[in-house]
Amino acid sequence: MRIFIDADGCPVVPLAIRLAKEHSLPVTVVKNYAHEVEDAYAEIVTVDISPDAADYYIANALKKGDILITQDYGLAAMALSRGARCLSQNGLILSDHNILSLLDRRHVNRKLRKTQGIYTKLKKRTPADDEAFRQTFLQLITSSLQP
Repeated sequence: MRIFIDADGCPVVPLAIRLAKEHSLPVTVVKNYAHEVEDAYAEIVTVDISPDAADYYIANALKKGDILITQDYGLAAMALSRGARCLSQNGLILSDHNILSLLDRRHVNRKLRKTQGIYTKLKKRTPADDEAFRQTFLQLITSSLQP
């Protein structure tokens, strides 16, 4: 099992690496060259800045049983089809049970932004958000390590 992190715009990269290291799990961080990520433990893969370059790299590298951390529901859908487990940076487990509704919501929100200029304001990230991610990520790791 390997942990993949879609690092473009991901606020939990250092936390996820630290937790994976505590469990001796290999980590691959995929980012485009516009983002700075350095870590002695994780494998850092830098891809082109073109749209979806990181997503395609991850989708092709994932294997059944790997864990993916991403906020991209399209990438999560590809990962789920390959047998990976997915988690958002807010601690939401992305699964076959909720991915279609999440993709539908993404589509509706995109249409609202384009046609009506409606944008939602994202709340500032809090320590409670990091704690929710930490707890869910540890549960996912623990359940994946059990035979």
